[in-house]
Amino acid sequence: MDVLGSVHSLLLDGPGLEDLLVKLAGMAVKVVEPPASCSVNTRYDGQPHTIVTSDPRAALIDEQQYSLGEGPCLDALNGKVVDVADQASEYRWSRYRESALELGVTASLSFPLIVDDQIIGALNLYGYDRSSSFSEADRERAAAVADHAATTLAFAARAVRQSQLSEQLERALASRSVIDQALGLLMGQQKCDARTAFELLRRHSQNTNRKLRDVAADLITRLTGQAPVDSRTFDLDDDSNGSPSG
Repeated sequence: MDVLGSVHSLLLDGPGLEDLLVKLAGMAVKVVEPPASCSVNTRYDGQPHTIVTSDPRAALIDEQQYSLGEGPCLDALNGKVVDVADQASEYRWSRYRESALELGVTASLSFPLIVDDQIIGALNLYGYDRSSSFSEADRERAAAVADHAATTLAFAARAVRQSQLSEQLERALASRSVIDQALGLLMGQQKCDARTAFELLRRHSQNTNRKLRDVAADLITRLTGQAPVDSRTFDLDDDSNGSPSG
């Protein structure tokens, strides 16, 4: 199977990042013989989480490792390539060994997903119908899929960070709009300049242990009888009513 060609075809099809990870997991299942289950996991807030799986059994095997605190997928998340040739004779994780055998795992292969020297996740293959370990050809093909899964996961992480950054910026701009409106009201009420008005607002915020934006919003509501409105929603190009007549 031409793994690299298949992965590039998926990229050209342009699916969403989550869909692409699902398809990559499905592809990893088929690059080994006989086929295996696949999971892709990562750490979030310091805890391991499974992102996508090829089937429910792979998710269950991951969850067993999370609850036991040991297993190949957790070692892979710490940067190790983990090859379990024969689960029945594997004693690195005594508690996980029993659980894996009960779930029918006979062999497994786990790769850390590394981008720019950072471990961002792991790709795991769990075999159930294997009479021996994964072959060298199996490992090479699975490693190729893992490389592309790492790239895809990195893109997904960047997209999430960018989205979070955009949301934070949006909130900051909305807060700035409310604060500016409050400063204008204070300047008119106290007959002072903008710096003095800001100091008055900041002092009240510190004395009441409340956010500056909330103090500003309360001031606007109290003085105008209306809740603050984000001034960025105003159409500044619409000057038909404000243009001087010629």
